[in-house]
Amino acid sequence: MTDSRAMNSAPSITRLADYEAFPFAIDSVDLTFELDPTHTRVTQVSRVRRVVHGTNALELNGKDLKRVALKIDGVEVQSDRLVEIDETLLVRQVPDEFVLEVVTEINPEANTALEGLYLSNGMFCTQCEAEGFRRITYYPDRPDVMSVFTTRIISDASRPVLLSNGNPVSDQHLPDGRREVFWSDPFPKPCYLFALVGGDLAVKHDEFVTMSGRRIDLRIYVEPKDLDRVDYALESLKRAMAWDESVYGREYDLDIFMIVAVSHFNMGAMENKGLNIFNSSCVLANAEAATDQAFQRIEAIVAHEYFHNWSGNRVTCRDWFQLSLKEGFTVFRDSEFSADINSRAVKRIQDVNFLRSAQFTEDSGPTAHPVQPSEYQEISNFYTLTIYEKGAEVVRMIRTLLGPELFRKGSDLYFARHDGQAVTINEFVAAMADVSGRDFTQFMRWYRQPGTPRLRVDVSHDSQTKQLQIQLMQKQPVVASGESHAHYVIPVSYQVIDQVTGAVVVPETLFELSDESASITHDGIATNPVVSILRGLSAPVKLEMDRSVDELVALARFDDDGVNRWDAIQELYMQAISGFLKDLDSSIDDALRRLICDLISDPAKVADPACLAEMLALPQDNILWDAFQPADPQKILEARKALRQSIARAGASSWFELYEAMRVDGPYEPTADAIGRRSLAITALGYLAKVEPIDDLLKDIDASASNLTERYAAYRIARSDAADEVSLELSEKFLNRADTDEVLDLWLSTEAMNEKTATIDRIKELTSHSRFAWTNPNRVRAVLGTFANRNVRAFHTPEGYRLLADSVLKLDAMNPQIASRLVMPLCQWGRFEKGFQDAMKSELRRMIAKDLSKDLYEIVSKSVD
Repeated sequence: MTDSRAMNSAPSITRLADYEAFPFAIDSVDLTFELDPTHTRVTQVSRVRRVVHGTNALELNGKDLKRVALKIDGVEVQSDRLVEIDETLLVRQVPDEFVLEVVTEINPEANTALEGLYLSNGMFCTQCEAEGFRRITYYPDRPDVMSVFTTRIISDASRPVLLSNGNPVSDQHLPDGRREVFWSDPFPKPCYLFALVGGDLAVKHDEFVTMSGRRIDLRIYVEPKDLDRVDYALESLKRAMAWDESVYGREYDLDIFMIVAVSHFNMGAMENKGLNIFNSSCVLANAEAATDQAFQRIEAIVAHEYFHNWSGNRVTCRDWFQLSLKEGFTVFRDSEFSADINSRAVKRIQDVNFLRSAQFTEDSGPTAHPVQPSEYQEISNFYTLTIYEKGAEVVRMIRTLLGPELFRKGSDLYFARHDGQAVTINEFVAAMADVSGRDFTQFMRWYRQPGTPRLRVDVSHDSQTKQLQIQLMQKQPVVASGESHAHYVIPVSYQVIDQVTGAVVVPETLFELSDESASITHDGIATNPVVSILRGLSAPVKLEMDRSVDELVALARFDDDGVNRWDAIQELYMQAISGFLKDLDSSIDDALRRLICDLISDPAKVADPACLAEMLALPQDNILWDAFQPADPQKILEARKALRQSIARAGASSWFELYEAMRVDGPYEPTADAIGRRSLAITALGYLAKVEPIDDLLKDIDASASNLTERYAAYRIARSDAADEVSLELSEKFLNRADTDEVLDLWLSTEAMNEKTATIDRIKELTSHSRFAWTNPNRVRAVLGTFANRNVRAFHTPEGYRLLADSVLKLDAMNPQIASRLVMPLCQWGRFEKGFQDAMKSELRRMIAKDLSKDLYEIVSKSVD
């Protein structure tokens, strides 16, 4: 089952301004599934009543369905009362109250789009957000139609586990040998939160006692071979439940909470009420099959989906234009959870780095859109970094402006006021306004204007008058649409330190910039002041500020804000890369060389290894391409490599000692301290490999490491810097040990981005590998996603662009969601020099001439000039 093709000349546009409330209420929905791989029968019985008069037609949605029956109050509806256009079925002349019965037949086995009900390794599972429920039955597939669901699942004995939302009601065997299971969810929900799973699964049980003393049955279901890899996800779930009670006062409401891991999934996970369905890569972990980063990702995603129980399920979106209502708020919540559980400074650095390298890129390209968009062609294309990451930053600014105490009061009011409702972003902000008395009218521009604002900061200091002046000016974003922007409210957190000693001269202060410009003055500043601005990235803006090497070094040495320490050294790296772009034989500034040597020369003085590892990581490609426009990605790649080599030489006498000092002995533990030490040790090892042969050391690590993190590091570094024989040996060993999908994906992605060997021909070999599957999104992302986003040398060529375009077209016939996301690197042509632009646009024009899905057509059409 594949998506219908789009009418490329006349796309349908959905607009926020056209929103109308659904004229009917659906009080209850009883679903019966008779599971069969190719002929699943779905019977829906719904109690419907009119709540808005003036229409006599009931609008239902359906896609790729075989309609077996459609009855009202037990009587088959005649065809002359039915009008079907695209994905809409109008049932005309319906009474004010009635029972709707719909019987459909679907083919899960053929559903490669992985929306609705489909098969993953023989397991039945669903994905209904955003519009997957219409692939199951005819129903008003919109988030503001909330109902109480009861689900009956009938299956043969080959599927002993049959799950759905809510609490289990009954489980019995039928006379014909099949099994029948009932589930009931007492909480009204939209159909996008419906879930069903049926298969031969193993389960791991645990328990959580809530703050009111209720015992919650926790279960994680996986394929039997994976049962030994679910303990960490269970522990993460319990930590998240306890944190949500402590920080937000939110207690879980059902008797049972379930997670199911599936291998074929378009996203990371889905927060279906009481039955979360996860991409297996976001659940399964142990020391031999997951890296430190995978452990931390699992913890964050488990928390994210659990937090949705309140910020997304109990209170949900009125329409999809409000998607950031649940996603932005919940990303903020899971980020704070991870910061509390691990290192707050490191978590914030990682979030800021991701925001700048990925979301800022989206914000400045042809697909830029507001956090609350005003229109869309295909809703699946709006599950974007802007909705999630920028949306979280907007929530963070609200918390910054109000303070933690008022923000908690606002969230309490929001949940209490709107429990069981489908609401808008306005309702969320209104709760914050009501508890604080603050006017958020101007602030709402963060939700409604696209692009990343720029903040210009100029600092002057008069040593005679001892006056420090900080001049702030906000500038509108650079966005493809060229729209005019009104001024934002920008919370600017700053502190002033002494350049020589690092002593705090002006303590941390929050200034609200609401006009185009403002001036801040401090008197009595006698020393050489250095301003630490936008501390913790207090607003998601692009900073424009001229800072000397000495000022940046002072911030990198002394600033007590982790983000700004990291940001300062990143700016020093950018200045160095600028020099290498002019002359590859140039050298880094002596001040930067001394700074690096001081940071790494005494391991005993490293207070936060994870922070230092982040400071030693070079700026990502997207950030460099944004800074040096129009960009030549190949020249920037060479300049970046020259900087890395210079840093390696600068610290040559210290890398091995740092590596040895940071190694973690004993059994593997994914604790924040151990992860930080391993991260710095691996960073040191990578730099060491640039200045001396360490082939034997890498082989020793590969043979003796007690965990995948260190073994993967040895393989990855060997692939870049070891002799060809050792590089190939460790690659083959890593693949031979890859007995799980997650480890296989690590191998595939490393092979796809390795500059030495990942040529166009090698990428084609990987997509023809016996363990690669075009129908598995994780395999596709591992090879083609990594190739397009991480392999600068091979991708940024006409041949590389053609390979990606051909792959996207092939995928579009199978899974339009994955195709539309994979094409994005081609859509960022505006940042590059003309030769690269022309080659990218040529592929986009070739694609737009094809018969594309709605998903892919929307992205490509916006990107072709």
